[in-house]
Amino acid sequence: MAGGFLAYHEPGIVEILIIISFFFFLSLAEYVSAKIIRAGIIGQIAVGIIYGKPLADILEKPWQETFLAVGYVGLILIIFEGGLTVRLDLMKQNFLVSCLGAATGVCFPIGLSYLLLYLGYGYGAVETFIMGAALSATSLGTTFAVISSAAKSIDLSQTRVGSILVSAAVIDDVVGLVLSSIISQLRELSGPGAGHVNLGWIIGRPIVASFAMAILTPILTKWFFAPVFRRWIEHSFAKYDHISNITLMVLVLSAFISIAAYAGTSVLFGAFLAGTFLTYLPSKHPEGPFVVLNREEGEREADKSPTFVHTFECYLLDVQKYLMEPLFFASIGFAIPFVSLWTGERIWKGILYTLLMMFAKFVVGIWVPLWKFLTPSKTQQGPKEKVNSRKQADNSPEAENSKGGYGAASLAGLLLGSAMVARGEIGLLIIEIGYNETSYVSEEGFITAIWAILLNTIVGPVVVGCLVKFYGKKIGEGEWGLQRTATTRTEEGHVV
Repeated sequence: MAGGFLAYHEPGIVEILIIISFFFFLSLAEYVSAKIIRAGIIGQIAVGIIYGKPLADILEKPWQETFLAVGYVGLILIIFEGGLTVRLDLMKQNFLVSCLGAATGVCFPIGLSYLLLYLGYGYGAVETFIMGAALSATSLGTTFAVISSAAKSIDLSQTRVGSILVSAAVIDDVVGLVLSSIISQLRELSGPGAGHVNLGWIIGRPIVASFAMAILTPILTKWFFAPVFRRWIEHSFAKYDHISNITLMVLVLSAFISIAAYAGTSVLFGAFLAGTFLTYLPSKHPEGPFVVLNREEGEREADKSPTFVHTFECYLLDVQKYLMEPLFFASIGFAIPFVSLWTGERIWKGILYTLLMMFAKFVVGIWVPLWKFLTPSKTQQGPKEKVNSRKQADNSPEAENSKGGYGAASLAGLLLGSAMVARGEIGLLIIEIGYNETSYVSEEGFITAIWAILLNTIVGPVVVGCLVKFYGKKIGEGEWGLQRTATTRTEEGHVV
């Protein structure tokens, strides 16, 4: 009852040692797997499988549920950070190719699932659709974690291919969550009150909500919120540095994820939009309070302020990186029925489906060299430069770059395709909704999908890590790599 209290009891030594060992092995597994296979998240998922219900069940159920909730907040922060650091100019420039990649990443998994599961394995049509929908969603959390882990070699968030990856992954994620909302309502279509169910509303609500947020957010930000903030609030706001920044960040993030949840679309999509909203909000004029060379200048100068990215790094980055992010990937391990995977038929069916679903996302990368072929790049030169370049066409640096352009484009396409492979949390969410809340997904279909989700989530980051290690510099220096803007940029890479 309200007004009572929770009796304080000292935790037992066994409980303390279990929690200490859990976090220690999360850190150790991340370090080892990052060194060996260039994908630290794999070790964290493995620790979740071992400590959670799937295998040893060392952690008590309330702890697993708590870690899952805290980990999901970590996922929201991962995506929020991605929105804060994303290059909006590159997203705008590459929006069409991103949409084509996202459409490919949704249609191929569902279409190929029907070829194998419906025609080959004999699964039902609705069951096949649910499994294909689960494998059509790219894991946003894994995508941003991969981008972050690759930053030591190349800052993918500042590359052209990185912007396409983020846009395509966000679109796929939203489509996946729209499908999950539809799938979760399928039980109503077969229940006793099916005649009163509005199928159009079930399907249309998440679609309309997603489009409304995607369209209204940039419009209202550009024409209302940003002008108001820059004219009336910004200079007073800058006096309080991190305090005002973190307050606004919490309010904006909470508002966006609440609107997304109640509107019927993805909370994760809301977190991403919150980050992009804050990125666009401050003035980009050199005299603006948020235009600083580094965090120290923003903290030192009275008329300057650290950026929202600086505040995130100061207040949230460490707790996200060392606590919440590991708990998120461990919670993925909690949700994998590890023991049930190991029968001969389930293994070969799962691996075959895994390979097909890898191809279904790898093929997204074809849009990079194909786009280069369809839209040849034009160097921005004046009339005199164009005449000179024609005279020296065979020996010019531009010609040499063009000759090797398709090689760099192929590498960038391979990076894009492999980064789209990981399914992770959204795939698990969709297939578990289909299995637990509808009568369409059988246990065999559930296990087959789990195999594909798990192996794809492992293979994708491993391939990306290897590509970045061996070809990161070449990709970064190529046409699809690091991009400069027309305006001056600071040391931190933010637009001035």
